[in-house]
Amino acid sequence: MSPASILLMAGQAASVAVSETNLSGSGVESQIVTMILKAGPMVKSIMILLLLASIISWAITFVKLFQLSRASRQSERFLDNFWKNRSLANLFSEASNYNASPIAHIFMVGYQELGRAHKARLETRVAMENVQRALRRTASSESVRLYANLPFLASCGNATPFIGLFGTVWGIMGSFHEIGLKGTANLANVAPGISEALVATAAGLATAIPAVIFYNFFNSRIRIQESEMSNFMADFINILERDLLRRVSGQES
Repeated sequence: MSPASILLMAGQAASVAVSETNLSGSGVESQIVTMILKAGPMVKSIMILLLLASIISWAITFVKLFQLSRASRQSERFLDNFWKNRSLANLFSEASNYNASPIAHIFMVGYQELGRAHKARLETRVAMENVQRALRRTASSESVRLYANLPFLASCGNATPFIGLFGTVWGIMGSFHEIGLKGTANLANVAPGISEALVATAAGLATAIPAVIFYNFFNSRIRIQESEMSNFMADFINILERDLLRRVSGQES
């Protein structure tokens, strides 16, 4: 049997399955549920796997939406406070109120490292190098925290269509096996099996499409926050260098 005839038979089976359902949405949904329940063990296993992947993907999506929106709001408020507040000590005491902001975490680590450098009485160049290393290390850890669990969305978006396609191929193989056993290619006998198989592909796509969309959305949001972290680090280092140079020049005079 040629591939063209297989595709033609699959299309005819799908049209027969659609024509047998009610025009209402509830009828279509109940027909799909019935096809899943009547599917073979392999197709059912694939559907369960896709369901679990979809649940985990949506859980990660809602958590990331909350995490990134909260981090963005708190970073914006912290930056406003940073530029309005003239005392870094006062700002450090208030920074704990912005626990979801990666920029606030960077500031706290940098300020603490500067305090340790002052206590050790390090020279200006060495102190600034220590602060810069601490800032870069914290920014890297904050990026890792923001990107956490996103690889699952990428894997889900890439893999679930092929998992659903595997279920479809397996179901069609079962349908043609039934044809071989019965010796007839009656469409009424083939349509249920092919319809069940096509549901697996639809489930794979339904799982993959939201995962890909939100993965790209979260990536763009995180890149914006990384850019803001980089800009803040440069501004913070410039402020510290000006302050240290002013102190050194005051001591020399």
